[in-house]
Amino acid sequence: MKLSRKLRIQLQLQKLIFVTLLLIAVGLLGTLSNKHSIQFDWTSNKRNTLSQNSIDLLHTLKQPVLVTVYVQDDETVHAAIKEILQRYQREKADFKFHLINPDIDFESARQDGVERYGQIIIKYDNNKESISSLSEQAISNALLRLSRSGDRKVVFLKGHGERNIIGDENTSYSKLVTELKTRGFTIEAHSLLLSSLPADTSVLVLAAPDRELLSGEIDHIKTYINDGGNLLWMMDPGDMQGTEELAMLLGIRFYPGIIVDNNTNLRNTLRIQHPAMIPVLDYLAHPVTEDIQYNTLFPISRGIEQVENKFNGTVIAKSLAKSWSETSALSNEAVYEPDNGDTEGPIGIVMALEKTIADGSGADKTTQRIIITGDSDFMANSYIGVGANLSLGLNIFNWLAGDDDLIAIELKNAPDTQLQLDDTEVLLIGAGYFIVLPAGLIIAGVVIWLRRRNR
Repeated sequence: MKLSRKLRIQLQLQKLIFVTLLLIAVGLLGTLSNKHSIQFDWTSNKRNTLSQNSIDLLHTLKQPVLVTVYVQDDETVHAAIKEILQRYQREKADFKFHLINPDIDFESARQDGVERYGQIIIKYDNNKESISSLSEQAISNALLRLSRSGDRKVVFLKGHGERNIIGDENTSYSKLVTELKTRGFTIEAHSLLLSSLPADTSVLVLAAPDRELLSGEIDHIKTYINDGGNLLWMMDPGDMQGTEELAMLLGIRFYPGIIVDNNTNLRNTLRIQHPAMIPVLDYLAHPVTEDIQYNTLFPISRGIEQVENKFNGTVIAKSLAKSWSETSALSNEAVYEPDNGDTEGPIGIVMALEKTIADGSGADKTTQRIIITGDSDFMANSYIGVGANLSLGLNIFNWLAGDDDLIAIELKNAPDTQLQLDDTEVLLIGAGYFIVLPAGLIIAGVVIWLRRRNR
């Protein structure tokens, strides 16, 4: 077919218009990509984006955040730093960051007290903190500490065999205390035999004493409660150790005996061997538990119930239906015997008490908060990492300290990213790559060659 001159000109013009429009479209897309970014994270557990907990934290920050990273000039390092900090910037428009070489801008480094390369200074609401890691956990924990409006002193009572807060043994609370400190809490162990409670106590913790408290010490605690103090009281099964007056003051009662669970299938699924290890799957509506998605585990627990409405009481964690409070000696095959004093479940394990304290004029002054648990082991080193035990523990302290906006801000853990293969699986994969695949390609080539030859 012979093309006329006019038709050839039209075709050339169409090509020119197409190329021009294509170049314009590419240029517009390039301009838009510089101004706006869209990112999709398809990795397991969204490891390359912020966790929802960090996003929730950023939404509570009303003031701008300024992050200054002191590093030497290295394009590769700068790119890695920007990739991490831009995750925060995408969620909070007034999250700003700068990368400064301390060898050049040494005046800024001096003002920020920089002592080494890689130091990160985070400033928020006229406060600042220095960290040395650009991990999400380090940055979010620093922001969490800076966002707190004041000191949060947690006082652990000592002198009666309570939980040790500094030891490394399985029964101590050292891991819990470390987590609390990274979140801005001040921790102190205090003996009432030496002096009354510090005036700036935010939360008093009574962690399962195994020796009796003196009447004078009980009076100090009662005074603290009557003055509106916040309390975390963890009481293991057994003797009350002279705390009966505290239970009466709060209007609660501890069940005798130990809670046991007879949900055999669930115990097998969770690999729980002893019936006194109580799993909690469902939580009642409360700020402490509203964002907890996993089960918690309470070893050797006793039940709690409210007997007087001196506070607004809510059972926020309880045992399952096939459970009861066993008053006889424990065994692997416990039997429910109501005639012997056993109490049928579900049974409350964690109770939240709340009351509004008014001043002399009748106006609301503050809210008093108390958490009572029938077990102290769930926060110990040996169990703090089981299920959602750590989340529950941190939420309890945040709620007691009045940090409702910071409830459940706990960072996600990365899943196992290692592929574990046994010898048989490695052999099959190797045979597939080194024998089956090459043989298949050779056979396909031979077949194609034969077909072409016979044409």
